[in-house]
Amino acid sequence: METKRIRTIKISFLEIATMALEALWSNRLRTSLTMLGVIIGIASVIMVTSVGQGVQKATEQQIQALGTNVMLVLSGAARSGGISQGSGSATTLTWEDAQAIAQQSPAAEAVTAFLQRGGQVVYGEQNSSTSVLGVDLNYSDVKEIKPQVGQFFTQDDLNNAESVTVLGSKVKDDLFAAGETPIGKSVRIQAGRYRVVGVMEPKGSVGGQDQDDRVYVPLTTMSSQIVGNASLNGTAISGFWIKAADQAQLEAAQFQVTNVLRIRHGIFPPNPDDFRISSQIDIINTFSSVVGLFTVLVSAIAGISLVVGGIGIANIMLVSVVERTREIGIRKAIGATNSAVLSQFLAEAIMVSLAGGAIGVAIGVSLAFAASASFKFPFVISLWSVFAGLALALVVGLLAGVIPARNASQLDPITALRSD
Repeated sequence: METKRIRTIKISFLEIATMALEALWSNRLRTSLTMLGVIIGIASVIMVTSVGQGVQKATEQQIQALGTNVMLVLSGAARSGGISQGSGSATTLTWEDAQAIAQQSPAAEAVTAFLQRGGQVVYGEQNSSTSVLGVDLNYSDVKEIKPQVGQFFTQDDLNNAESVTVLGSKVKDDLFAAGETPIGKSVRIQAGRYRVVGVMEPKGSVGGQDQDDRVYVPLTTMSSQIVGNASLNGTAISGFWIKAADQAQLEAAQFQVTNVLRIRHGIFPPNPDDFRISSQIDIINTFSSVVGLFTVLVSAIAGISLVVGGIGIANIMLVSVVERTREIGIRKAIGATNSAVLSQFLAEAIMVSLAGGAIGVAIGVSLAFAASASFKFPFVISLWSVFAGLALALVVGLLAGVIPARNASQLDPITALRSD
């Protein structure tokens, strides 16, 4: 008897890819719906990551614009009924403390004291509820903010507690009509009249505080006319800013400031300090940590869409195996190997997920760009998020296609041909 041999057909990768594309194209609606879960998941991950990084970068830029080599010292917290009222609510710092720091701290390049209260500023029939800051002459240099119109206070204004003020740009817009110059005009702050000598340049909002929604008066004027000197040891202040030569000097400045204030205030361990020190670096690090955690959380939620998309791919591929049982039987009967059938179904699953991933990346980038343009923060797209999105899509396709492809490759050709 002549031995019969089953002839096997070797199929190239290109042929497998072509057959997979033809199978997907012939069921376009089903393929599109299958890709939808992957598209949503990848687009969400890309957009959330981009928006989180953009917001973080915008905040860092705003804080750095105020100077990364500055440090804030606030007075202690008052307590009422055992509840802390927050830093700055107690009178524990004085202008004399700030002047001592300027003289005794080598790392402190400049020091500026401030006294802050909320108040009403009125001009004609317009009024603005804002923050009133009493400051000294170093404020403009330390905080890197200059008058856009007019000038800042003079030494004589500070020495004589003159009734003059410099307006923040937002307060100026609230009180005066467009094109109207406020210089030389008189505004009412609380119960007193103050002559406007300047308008500060816009600085924007940092940490939820609008740097333009405030007015400035000489510290001596603020203490004597608006607040009243509430300290027996000198001119009470809310706190003071310290400018170091560079960012590297902040740690040395903090050590020196802490020791000088403890000595002046008679504080010895284990007694707690009656002041609090923070730097812009602390603010940046804290905010970056919060935004980073939020981005991870939302990205994890968006990743659930990828899981759902993978389940959808697996379900559709399993249905496809059942629908194409006869086709699989014919291919195996004419010599297609198990590995060829396995490769084709895996190729279909991977193509669906990669196509969904590519579309998801494009949609995610577009949505991130639209968000940055609408809300005015930097447009940031990291390559790792794009590559990670495509890699996730590939992994989803592989995992979702393994079982359906294996089932298809193991079908008995005789049984498959008998199926309807």
